[in-house]
Order: sequence, then structure tokens, then C-alpha cells
Amino acid sequence: MSMVVGGLTPKRGKEDKNMKNENRNEEAVSPVIATILMVAITVVLAGVLYVWASSLAEGNTDGDLSLYAFTGADAEGAANVPSTATNDTLIKLTMTQGSDLNWAYMSVKLTTNAGDIYFCSSPNAAEGAACELVDNGRDTTDATMSVGDVVTIVESGTDICSSSCTMDVEITNTRTDEVIDRTAGVAAE
Repeated sequence: MSMVVGGLTPKRGKEDKNMKNENRNEEAVSPVIATILMVAITVVLAGVLYVWASSLAEGNTDGDLSLYAFTGADAEGAANVPSTATNDTLIKLTMTQGSDLNWAYMSVKLTTNAGDIYFCSSPNAAEGAACELVDNGRDTTDATMSVGDVVTIVESGTDICSSSCTMDVEITNTRTDEVIDRTAGVAAE
């Protein structure tokens, strides 16, 4: 008994055609997947760069970067020696760096070497503070402090220093509630 296997032989023409279609489909899928991957990678990289750039653009959080700088010095002269009076001229502050600062947004705090804390009023501000800032700058008619401007800190009804003393001066921008400068150890002699 012999069996003929002739009816089971594959037809080469249809099989080749199906294989070619599958190859074309695989060739078409590969570029689509590559394009999707490229877009996904680009989106992820853009997100990473955005986060990185945003962190660089944020305000400084460690306090090392100072956009403003002031120097403090004794308000020299025999008439400026601190006494038990309540109207002594104590120190001078000079703005050496920074953009114009509106007096209305400026708060000055003095801390003496005895640990006492006093707040000063800005020029043309309401009375009542322990000390006041007298604008000796280049332009005393404007409402701002600019680089090169000098203010003198004068007692205003309170005896801050009865004799020579040192004080720390802290300047705050009240609009942003940010301490913009700390000048330590300024002598009033």
C-alpha cells in the first residue's frame, strides 16, 4: 500500500506572497515604533530640562546670593558721639549694590551689642519708631534708595546707645518679606 502525499504539498506562490506581506508589515511597524520612541524620549527630556531650568530660575534659598549690599560706618564727628540723649546720630549706611529700593518697602532693624532690638522708620514715614533714617543720598526728593545713596540712622525719642556701641543692621524688603542685607558689627562711637 502506498500513500501519495502529493495533495499535502504547499503551494509555493501563496506562501511566498503571504511572507512578503508579513515582511512589509514588519518593515512598516519598525519605523512607527521608532518614531513613537523618539517622541517619548523628546517629551521626557523636555520635562527634565524644564524642571532643571525652573530650579535655576527660582530665588536663592540658602541666603548666599545677595542682590543688595550695604556698608555701615560710624556717623563720625564730635557731635555724633552717642550719649544718654534720645536724638543721637548713630551710623551711616551706604547702598553699594542693587536695584532701586522704594522706601515704602524697606524695613530697618537694629540689634545692639546688648541684644536690644529696634526698628527704624523710613524717611517721610510716620513718627513712632525708635530710630529714623535720614536720607543723605544724591537725590533726596525721590522715594527710593539707589546705589551710592547714604542714610543716617538717628535716634528718635529712644536712647539706643548711651555710649560707644556696635550694632547689627538688618534690611528687609517688606513687599517680598525678604532680608536683603545684614551688616554686622557697625560701630557707633
